[in-house]
Amino acid sequence: MRAIKDSVHDWVEVDGVAEALLDTPAVQRLRHIKQLSTIRLVYPSANHTRFEHSLGVYHLADRALAHLDVTGARADTVRAAALLHDVGHGPYGHQTEGIIQRRLGRHHDDVAHLLVDGDVGDVLRDHGLDPDRVAAAVRGDGKLGQLVAGELDVDRMDYLVRDAHHTGVPYGTIDYGRLLRALTFRGDDLVLAEGNVATAESLLVGRALMNATVYRHHVSRIAGSMLDRAGERLLDAAAIDPESFARMTDAELLGALREHDATADAARRITERDLYKRAVWAERDDVPGDVVDADYAAVRAFERDIADAAGVPERAVVVDNPGHPSMPESSARVVVGDEVRPLDQQSPLVQGLQESQRVQWRFGVYAPDEHVPEVAAAAERVLGLAGVGDTTEG
Repeated sequence: MRAIKDSVHDWVEVDGVAEALLDTPAVQRLRHIKQLSTIRLVYPSANHTRFEHSLGVYHLADRALAHLDVTGARADTVRAAALLHDVGHGPYGHQTEGIIQRRLGRHHDDVAHLLVDGDVGDVLRDHGLDPDRVAAAVRGDGKLGQLVAGELDVDRMDYLVRDAHHTGVPYGTIDYGRLLRALTFRGDDLVLAEGNVATAESLLVGRALMNATVYRHHVSRIAGSMLDRAGERLLDAAAIDPESFARMTDAELLGALREHDATADAARRITERDLYKRAVWAERDDVPGDVVDADYAAVRAFERDIADAAGVPERAVVVDNPGHPSMPESSARVVVGDEVRPLDQQSPLVQGLQESQRVQWRFGVYAPDEHVPEVAAAAERVLGLAGVGDTTEG
């Protein structure tokens, strides 16, 4: 057994298959991917990694399994999945996930290709585990997979408290101990036991406040959008193949961006926090429906059209379309009397939080500071916006 000091959970005891997995390259790579990627440009202390988060998820999964009295190979499969749940992330985590999905057709929780062969596969098989079953648990498949990836998963419980701790904000400090003790199964569904509507509400309140103040901060959105476009240019130039891109660390990606003319300026801007500014920062009701519904290809076409209309280089325009507001946790199930009910049907508070997501929603168009006025005017014309230009400091 190995005991590891953690800034959130104090001592995390790791043994069995999880201890053996710790020193595999796939897990150690997570030391070099920051959990909050570009958010650390807003909150300087948010430098924690996906490695420590994965340890926290393992720890909470272990506690949940003990509470639910799950033992043996089934429990070890979940423990392994908890520790491995983030190994599919690319550099800068979610900020490059769109690139990897477009180029390789994979989501970050599609990890079977990383678990079947190599050191990870050897460790799993040495401990009597099926790598495909572990990969399925990472995706949230099956009864116990809901603990790793579901509306009430331990991944969410850890990242909320960990991100709040490292950013210094108070909003994500949920009572995960109460949540773990309230978990139960009704048939094959993971639910919260009777009397825990407020427990579930607290999770959603924490997530909603973290969304507003941390996860969707405009500076992080600007940097993340710039990183996405730079990553695409890097791959378009055949400077690196998509599979190698997906296995980079944060520092390796930034280094590769610095080395190529098409991406060097973006690398400099991200390194020096010399980011584009908001030319447009529009509320949901001010954005036409076809713009909100636009896919990535359409968004890139918007950028070209706006750049042409503004008379600026195409790289000087970044359109950031967050899609429709959503709150997947609102469908978490709670026991009320003899029924299992979705939380959003039981809680007026959750219904209010869903509306707050819509109110806080913003559509962005970003440009270098010297091009903001002409890009704002062009974006309003091209996208059918009316008077929503935003020259607020970005």
